[in-house]
Amino acid sequence: QVVLSRQYGSEGRFTFTSHTPGEHQICLHSNSTRMALFAGGKLRVHLDIQVGEHTNNYPEIAAKDKLTELQLRARQLLDQVEQIQKEQNYQRYREERFRMTSESTNQRVLWWSIAQTIILLLTGIWQMRHLKSFFEAKKLV
Repeated sequence: QVVLSRQYGSEGRFTFTSHTPGEHQICLHSNSTRMALFAGGKLRVHLDIQVGEHTNNYPEIAAKDKLTELQLRARQLLDQVEQIQKEQNYQRYREERFRMTSESTNQRVLWWSIAQTIILLLTGIWQMRHLKSFFEAKKLV
């Protein structure tokens, strides 16, 4: 799903605010030919991505909603608390995923060590039977 698609000249600046949470991808491409880039042309891209409460322009919000200094500060604090809650939820999710990965790895290590032990025991039993048959064939036992 393409949310924004724009074409600009050799220089340009734009601001975009996403109103949907989640993963976003930014795709950039130049309409220049490859030979022009290798012949000494330069392509410079500067991305300034802001996330969370840092994206809000609080003086503009105060002017638009006619907020007092105290009301504006309260809104800033509420936005910060909301951002902290989002970060905590994300960290809980990451911790849960890490725990699941660790448990899966531990289970695989357990089964691998059990398999190695069984192979070692079977090899030992086979060697003992082989040696016994060897000594019986040489009539040493």
